[in-house]
Amino acid sequence: MPEGHTLHRLARDLTVAFGGSAVAISSPQGRFADGAAQLDGSVLEDAEAWGKQLFVRFGGDRFVHVHLGLIGTFAVHRDVDAVPDPVGAVRLRIARPAGPTGPAAYADLRGAITCALVTAAERDAVVARSGPDPLRPDADPGRAWDRIRRSRKPIGALLMDQRVLAGVGNVYRAELLFRHRLHPLRPGSTLRVSQWQTMWDDLVELMADGVLTGRIDTVRPEHTPEAMGREARRDDHGGEVYVYRRTGQPCHVCGRTVRTAELEGRNLFWCSRCQPVFRSRAVG
Repeated sequence: MPEGHTLHRLARDLTVAFGGSAVAISSPQGRFADGAAQLDGSVLEDAEAWGKQLFVRFGGDRFVHVHLGLIGTFAVHRDVDAVPDPVGAVRLRIARPAGPTGPAAYADLRGAITCALVTAAERDAVVARSGPDPLRPDADPGRAWDRIRRSRKPIGALLMDQRVLAGVGNVYRAELLFRHRLHPLRPGSTLRVSQWQTMWDDLVELMADGVLTGRIDTVRPEHTPEAMGREARRDDHGGEVYVYRRTGQPCHVCGRTVRTAELEGRNLFWCSRCQPVFRSRAVG
């Protein structure tokens, strides 16, 4: 599933391609036909992301709410000679023909679990159910901390709960915990606020870098392939990481084998030496 940096990058690309322009809206597949008919010819104001939720804003405080889910894609094509005929199951197409304002552009949405025309109030309700998004300048990490410090659930589960923290998926979860030497099963309530603030600051920086590059790189300079003289990572996900999808491989820091287990239906990845099991020092 795309993580938050992907949605923020997509929002930026949609705004650059169509912001302020009247656009043609269609649903070649037909599943968004009613919404497309209401929006066709409207001005696309801009797009924004909140965690893994994308909102494309049109005049009259109307929004297209998109959640890509596991297999959804939203491909934006700028500076094309002409808009081609749609291919495959395109749920939503946004198009602008070539004209005085510049070359043609189009964007095709496929496979999303959510594509709905919503009001401003409905958009606000979705946002209200979401935790703070590290990529938004108005985010309040204290909102996430209030949930974490009261919960005995594993921190590995809390980081993936979009009601606690918006935009973090399995990659950022695994890598953030490694970088801060936290075992994924450690109860949230055992963390200190200083630990959380440091994790938040790190997450803000890592995810902002992901928006710029379009990939997730989490290894520190001393652990890059060039610095270590090792092979670059080969994975369809891309990016240099410490533990994500590295089960059975040696840890870049200590050499111990990276481990995996399942938590709430998703795979955990960690190093048992760099991320030891938490042992409470409280006296019973």
